[in-house]
Amino acid sequence: MSTPLVFDRPLVRRRLSRALRQGYADFLLVRAVEDLEERLSTVLRAFPLALDVGTPTPLAAQALRAQGRAEAVIRLSPVPEPGSVLGDEERLPFSGERFDLAVSLLALHSVNDLPGSLVQIRRALKGDGLFIGALLGGSTLTELRQSLTQAEAEVEGGVSPRVAPFADLRDIGGLLQRAGFALPVTDSDIVRVRYAHAFALMRDLRRMGLTNALHDRRRTPLRRSTLMRAAEIYAERFGEPDGRIPATFEIVWLSGWAPHESQQKPLRPGSARMRLSDALGVKEGAPAQKPGKA
Repeated sequence: MSTPLVFDRPLVRRRLSRALRQGYADFLLVRAVEDLEERLSTVLRAFPLALDVGTPTPLAAQALRAQGRAEAVIRLSPVPEPGSVLGDEERLPFSGERFDLAVSLLALHSVNDLPGSLVQIRRALKGDGLFIGALLGGSTLTELRQSLTQAEAEVEGGVSPRVAPFADLRDIGGLLQRAGFALPVTDSDIVRVRYAHAFALMRDLRRMGLTNALHDRRRTPLRRSTLMRAAEIYAERFGEPDGRIPATFEIVWLSGWAPHESQQKPLRPGSARMRLSDALGVKEGAPAQKPGKA
């Protein structure tokens, strides 16, 4: 069965290239790199060879080198970049079981086949290799999505897809397990950024390469009247007392290990050496006491 085309991948890369030329807005990426360093600080082991999968800029690879977390880092870049391997997060150009660590920051939310990308990352890791990733989650840009939808319905009598359908935290853990990762962990970080108006937010989205790259997007530009109405709705519905507006970004973190015989495994059913009743200090089969009764 073919993978649905949610994103126009060549357009994603062109938008990122334009953002990098114009001056990439890296405030979310800087935060993600800082969080990555903190998460890795709890892992008491060395990583001889690390892979950076598609992070928009070299910041993550540079941090891994600077902090001494990896002896060597190979970077897969989505756009041409000196010293990096040009490639696609959906088709990793590496042999299996090569890397001790793989990281990917703010890249995997725009792939069409996230389960397939995770499988390839797991296969690229040596046994007991670690993967840590961060991608934009389902709450991202909820205010902008609602404002654009209402404005387009009012002004043009219909709606079209304008903001990407980001992954839901509840689904990510299952995707890690399906991809074959052991000990999967997921959590999310909600970041709220305040802007003077909606157009300032849209300017930052262009400088992050996050403008509309949906495969089924409407090909005609958004009407000026629709855009102005969306900005009004944004301010009316979400504006704060000082006149500024918030924008929500949800960063979903996911991690897992390539399976290895040294990792802890759940016990087989029936293999426990102590009865639960003994551990709880009660007689097996005895009726439970009701609250308040001696």
